[in-house]
Amino acid sequence: MGSEHRVGGKIITFGENVNTDVIIPGRYLVSIDPAELAEHAFEPLGPETQARLRASDVVVAGRNFGCGSAREQAATCLIGAGIKAVVAASFSRVFFRNAINTGLVAVESPAAAEAAADGGEMWVDYDAGTVEVGGQTFPFSPYPQVLREIMADGGLIPHLMASFAGGKQ
Repeated sequence: MGSEHRVGGKIITFGENVNTDVIIPGRYLVSIDPAELAEHAFEPLGPETQARLRASDVVVAGRNFGCGSAREQAATCLIGAGIKAVVAASFSRVFFRNAINTGLVAVESPAAAEAAADGGEMWVDYDAGTVEVGGQTFPFSPYPQVLREIMADGGLIPHLMASFAGGKQ
């Protein structure tokens, strides 16, 4: 049951069309520090939501999570807040790429997102291609090998640095 590719824990849920201005307001884009950005994650939704985010491990949302801008800090602030994975019915393509590039697990699974309960638990195995929630297991296409390597290295930049240091190109 214990896979190095299995992440998860307590869920915080959001609705549809959560845009990057809500995830991290534009006035904080002067920083790239995940911990500093996390202090402002979901700030427009108030301090209660921010506290619940920091006590959670998995963000679950409806369709079009991360729409709006191309800001990489939207994924980075979630990592700084301690989020291990984002499961949504669908993602903005740019947010999905930014999540992978920063080492944040992102999975599209409308059925798993629908089955999730706020405050419950969810586990994602991106190698096996499964999401476990509410006693059910939902399959998705496992990450391709190159994405698993990027995730194992902690994101695209660390992956490239490890590849060049190891003589792989």
